[in-house]
Amino acid sequence: MGDRAIEIGAVRIENGEVTESFQELMNPGFPISGFIADYTGITNDMLVDAPSCNDVMSRFADFIGDSNLLAHNASFDKRFLDAELNNISRQYYGKFSCSLLVARRIYQEAPNHKLGTLIKFKNIPSNGDFHRALYDSEMTAKLWLAMLDDISDQYDIPTVSFSLIQKLSKTPKKSVHRLLEKSGLS
Repeated sequence: MGDRAIEIGAVRIENGEVTESFQELMNPGFPISGFIADYTGITNDMLVDAPSCNDVMSRFADFIGDSNLLAHNASFDKRFLDAELNNISRQYYGKFSCSLLVARRIYQEAPNHKLGTLIKFKNIPSNGDFHRALYDSEMTAKLWLAMLDDISDQYDIPTVSFSLIQKLSKTPKKSVHRLLEKSGLS
């Protein structure tokens, strides 16, 4: 018995605004540990009547289609996404980016790059209810939009493309300024 997702949440961003959201609890088919319950606030009682992972993931796959996806610490989320989609014989064909990797490059002076710390660092209003899927998605979206604005303003890039962000996330920290300077209008 391997790890399974117990909740999935996402928001859709269009033209700099959150336009739609998706959130569901999922019954993994076995009890979750006390550690996970404490970490997420999700209890076994909450999951007992939740739909199966397969049912929820089918709806989620329809929701995301082939849209580009963003997550904070994306490699963790992508492993779960790929495994759950594989369980229902579906695949994701869009592109994935990681706000954690981007933040490490553009906010090098931040105390650390945990989502909650970055939200405080950027003075983004928050109630601190982290580790729930939809809330984390909403906060990641706000951080993402702040990062895009900061890059756009600092480097005179009118529209910061998803492909530029993907390239930025793989760029060594010492080369970030050069990459963004070359991408800007100046």
